[in-house]
Amino acid sequence: MRLKLIASLLFLTTCFAASGQGQQQSPVVEKGLTKVSVMYPYAEGKTFNMEYYENKHMPMVAKFLGSNLVKYTIEKGVASGIPGQPLPFMAIGTFYVKSLTDYQAAIAPNRDAIRADFSNYTNISPVILVSEVVK
Repeated sequence: MRLKLIASLLFLTTCFAASGQGQQQSPVVEKGLTKVSVMYPYAEGKTFNMEYYENKHMPMVAKFLGSNLVKYTIEKGVASGIPGQPLPFMAIGTFYVKSLTDYQAAIAPNRDAIRADFSNYTNISPVILVSEVVK
C-alpha cells in the first residue's frame, strides 16, 4: 500500500513538472539589461527587517519603475565566502531594467519617498552598484 502511494505521488510530481504546473516561471535575465544592486553592508549594531523590505519597500520601488522593470530579486545574506569571516552584506535587492535612462527618470521624482522608507526597515546606508548584464 505504501509503495503504491509513493508511486502515485511520483507520478503526479512528474506530470506537474512536465506540464509546467506548480512551477513559478521567472523572466529570463538577458544580456544588455541594466542591473541595479542595492547592497546593505553588515556591521555590528545594524538592523534589517526582511519582512518589511520584501512586502513593502521593494514592491513600492518596483511600482515606480513600471514597464521598464523586467524583474527584481531579494537576497538575504547568510555567510561570508570565507569561513569565520563576518557576513559582508545583510541583504541585497536587485532590479533588472531595460533602460538606465528610464530607471533614473522613474527614481528621480520618487527619491525622497524611497529614502524616507529606509527607516521602516533598516539603519544601514546602502551601497548601490549599477552594472550591465553581459551574460
